[in-house]
Formats: sequence, C-alpha cells, structure tokens
Amino acid sequence: MENMVVTIIAIALMLIGSFGIILLKKPFDKVIMFSILDAGFVLAVVLFKYLDVALFIAIADPIATIVYLVSIVKIKEIRTKKVESGEIHD
Repeated sequence: MENMVVTIIAIALMLIGSFGIILLKKPFDKVIMFSILDAGFVLAVVLFKYLDVALFIAIADPIATIVYLVSIVKIKEIRTKKVESGEIHD
C-alpha cells in the first residue's frame, strides 16, 4: 500500500513537470518544472530499486541543468545582439 502512494506521487510529479515544461513560456520557469519532473523520475527509479540508475541520474542531472541554463543565457545574448544590430525588430 505504501508503494502505491509513492508511485502515485512520482507519477503526479512527472505529469506536473511535463505539462509545465510544455505550457510555460519563460525558459527559467521551465527549469523549475524540469526539476519537478526530475524529482518524480528519480522517485520512480528508486521505488523500483534501480539504485545504480538513480546514482547516475543524481550525478548527471545537475550537469544537464547547468548546460540548459548556459544555453538559455547564450540564446538571450544572441537575440540581444541581433536586436541591437537591427537584424531583428523586437
């Protein structure tokens, strides 16, 4: 019975995170939703006792988040330069 409740919580976190990523427009809000999605995913992996996979996720996830944040900043810089140079009217 306890595993059923934890499973439902994990699925709910993954669904909320997924829909949040799809529906939100601001990139930094998507990072928050990505973290919620990841929390549900790690919870499900640990629930099914794949602890080695959970360890890899715990190591790889912060790196993926940093890469995502750097790409957001870089895209914003490129857009700002294009607007300043007159290539794009924002």
